[in-house]
Amino acid sequence: MSVTVSATLVIKSSAFQDNEFISSKYTCDGVNINPDISIDEIPKNTKSLAIIVDDPDAPNGTFCHWVMWDIAPKSIIKEDSAPGTQGRNGFGENKYNGPCPPIGKHHYHFKVYALDTVLSSLPPSTDKIELEKAMKDHIMAWGELIGLYKR
Repeated sequence: MSVTVSATLVIKSSAFQDNEFISSKYTCDGVNINPDISIDEIPKNTKSLAIIVDDPDAPNGTFCHWVMWDIAPKSIIKEDSAPGTQGRNGFGENKYNGPCPPIGKHHYHFKVYALDTVLSSLPPSTDKIELEKAMKDHIMAWGELIGLYKR
């Protein structure tokens, strides 16, 4: 059964504004930790949250920097934290790897999804594509925050 996404999450961070530059602290040029992410307007029947951070400006196509699911429905993901199960990013690692563009200014999409289920059966080897397939019929709401970075 397909769920119609009729709600939008409001995603913010104290580290950067939407479509503004991300502090180097949260990149490969800094401490390389995730920024805090605040999530508002979470539907009341949400069972879990998921997050995908990717860069559509990467030279070889969209590159995934972070994938995590089974996050308890709460209004904040704290800086330098992993409150859910982290899957495999484009670096082949199960963690946040911050912006690190080889050339030019890139856009980093921090996408958060409110799900009507938990995805506890997914193994840590799950990547962005597999997570998107698993979430497909379970997304109640989603939102994104876009950060920029240039080295």
